[in-house]
Amino acid sequence: GMPIENIVITDRKGVVYKGRKGKIDASKKVYEQDTEDRILSDVIKGADVFLGMSGPNVLDNEMIKSMADKPLILALANPNPEVLPEVAHAARDDVVMFTGRSDYPNQVNNVLCFPYLFRGALDCGATEINEEMKRATVYAIADLAMAESSEVVAQAYLGESLAFGRDYLIPKPFDPRLILKIAPAVVKAAMDSGIARRPITDFEAYQETLGRFVYKTGMAMKPLFDKARADPKRVVYAEGEDHRVLRAAQVLVDDKVCRPALIGRPDVIRDVIKELGLRMTPGEDMELVDPDNNPYFDEYWPVYHERMQTLGVSPDEARVMTRRNNTVIASLMLDAGAVDAMICGTVGRYHNHLRHVSQVVGLGDGVDKLSSLNVLLLPQGQLVFICDTQVTEDPTPREIANMTLLAADQVRRFGNTPKAALLSHSNYGSSGSASAQKMRSALALITKEAPDLVVDGEMHGDSALSEAIRKRLYPNTSFDGEANLLIMPTLDAANITYNIVKTVTGATSIGPILLGVAKPVHILTPSVTSRGVVNISALAVLDAQG
Repeated sequence: GMPIENIVITDRKGVVYKGRKGKIDASKKVYEQDTEDRILSDVIKGADVFLGMSGPNVLDNEMIKSMADKPLILALANPNPEVLPEVAHAARDDVVMFTGRSDYPNQVNNVLCFPYLFRGALDCGATEINEEMKRATVYAIADLAMAESSEVVAQAYLGESLAFGRDYLIPKPFDPRLILKIAPAVVKAAMDSGIARRPITDFEAYQETLGRFVYKTGMAMKPLFDKARADPKRVVYAEGEDHRVLRAAQVLVDDKVCRPALIGRPDVIRDVIKELGLRMTPGEDMELVDPDNNPYFDEYWPVYHERMQTLGVSPDEARVMTRRNNTVIASLMLDAGAVDAMICGTVGRYHNHLRHVSQVVGLGDGVDKLSSLNVLLLPQGQLVFICDTQVTEDPTPREIANMTLLAADQVRRFGNTPKAALLSHSNYGSSGSASAQKMRSALALITKEAPDLVVDGEMHGDSALSEAIRKRLYPNTSFDGEANLLIMPTLDAANITYNIVKTVTGATSIGPILLGVAKPVHILTPSVTSRGVVNISALAVLDAQG
């Protein structure tokens, strides 16, 4: 550490120097200096660092001006520091400030380390907390400060620069990644220093366990990410300039889930990468597709015109769309095989994106209408799949049967056995309405085409989720337990149910997942988070793997 001769202690009586009269606490006596300086204004001249844990307004302008170049001031008195940051910056513009307050940059707070230091110590059964573990904590915090900021932190501190620099030298206390960085570092330090009674042998599994506290969808998505990493694919993002997309792209590059292709203005994308402190390099980690200088343009616009000419699109209009509409560009790239999957929808209306995708990419074999599926991860860990939340207003029995079969495949992809309930206001024939008859007709189609699929209906929502209610009404029900795939009779029913359940229960959403398209495409909604982009990207890679 720092040599003791470089440290001068001052208290309310002045400098702690050799020969000072009166009682001096033993912890201070270690730092007694042989000096003629007697007060703070004497010793601070030429100082590189000021560390204060005293009281308000201890430092004045002249003291700050007398310090060395680029002085580091840690004014940690609470609630009012030894000098306010605005006062220090007014005295000189090269000062680097830390305080203990949350309303200023560089807040020093023990919540940054203690919870995660203790977590690591407990997880490995450390017999003590030693210097090696403390040092590991410090290095982990420093590494996180230099990493790109997370979306959660960016939303909590709107308007602040969160790229490593003078005003961001220490992570924010709300950074959810602190547990992921500090606890494993502490465990390793404890093991290396020989004080861990329960050494951790599988750090990857340990990281995933900690990840449950950060990413609610982590455990549900783990099998999908493992499969995606086994055979990464090329995924194009129509909104490549979007901050959420770029944060997601960094995670996907780091985790080797896919190779992103980002559509957007290269200079804007590079500026955002720099602003967010991301580490990926265009051309190495991902591809940039500039709409104004698209190497595929001459190849793509005639294809678009050929498909759209019967809808009144002229060659000139086709050129404009192929140059200006990012969803069209992404769809054409996917159609031509330049990429393996496509993500869009972070900006704009869902159905506008859906129209372009349908026109360019088209529908899969045997599909006459696209549909969508949303997944809700409930607080108790249960996955519920709801269909069709985005696309078809009033699906026919054939369309309901198709979406049920496609949705069941997605349920299996999450490692679950699908148990589908066709929902209605009617319970097993209690109503003869057109809506109830539609669901009964769909059930007949499904059981004929997929006899092994566990499906039942038509039924109320409570019947679907309660075996007791269902068996009381219909003892011959085809499955036990709760349904996990809820097929709604209309778009209104699906969308309303999805949003109410999500809001009331605090469930975490995955999706929407587009069903029935000819090639892997998923259309997001503007409310999606960067983690949502990451999750849907993994699903797109699995779609591309076949």
